[in-house]
Amino acid sequence: MLKLGEKQTLQILKKVDFGVYLIDEEEGNEEERVLLPMKQVPAGAKTGDRITVFLYKDSKDRLIATTSTPLLQMGEVKELEVAQITKMGAFLNWGLEKDLLLPFREQTRSLKEGDKCLVALYIDKSERLCATAKVYHHLKTGSPYKREDKVEGVIYEISKNFGAFVAVDGEYSALIPKKEFVKDLKVGDKITARVIAVKEDGKLDLSIREKIPQQMLLDAQTVLEVIESFDGALPFNDKANPEVIRREMGMSKNEFKRAVGHLLKSGKIQITEKSILLK
Repeated sequence: MLKLGEKQTLQILKKVDFGVYLIDEEEGNEEERVLLPMKQVPAGAKTGDRITVFLYKDSKDRLIATTSTPLLQMGEVKELEVAQITKMGAFLNWGLEKDLLLPFREQTRSLKEGDKCLVALYIDKSERLCATAKVYHHLKTGSPYKREDKVEGVIYEISKNFGAFVAVDGEYSALIPKKEFVKDLKVGDKITARVIAVKEDGKLDLSIREKIPQQMLLDAQTVLEVIESFDGALPFNDKANPEVIRREMGMSKNEFKRAVGHLLKSGKIQITEKSILLK
């Protein structure tokens, strides 16, 4: 069976002026064949030889074989660069002559030429290979990571209800829960994070924040810098609305209160009824 979007080893059925026709020797169906253009045919290749090729559609939507290895194959999740933006969507460079289409409906953010985008392959209704940035169902569970391990990944989608979805190692499914979310995170960001939970289904929960003692010191420094940006007088204190704190500080109310408490204890600030002042 000829498999679109995958590498497979096929047998040369016959040679023609413009290339060789290949078939799946196990199927033995000479009607189901694919052309490998002459410029791709290995020197000395003859009828009966087996060649490993990748199958895709050419510019006229004909099934075609290539000995080149694309940057993305079926079942993989990879970052590809945007080569061009058209009325149909973004075309991605994936190492083949014909660029790969990422339709607008399959995008999770606005893209421009030169951007990198995490995508997977799928076959559309017209039996053509396309890319999708909605990679949630293309990622694996059951990673080798455990609680407190450090991991690297790419944010591929952000949900107001759940948090930031992350592809760890471009392979495993992970989430930065809403309570761990930092306001500056955006789709396409590459992050280093800490595993805070491994779910029963094998998916990972992550945090880009450190453990409480270390994070408290980092948060305290952030609070100082924000107060300084307000000319030494922050117009709210640790009793402020959690949404105000999240918007201005990028941290939860509890994290803010811990940081403020540390600064107060070290004598760097004073708290008034409606503000926090530098000493």
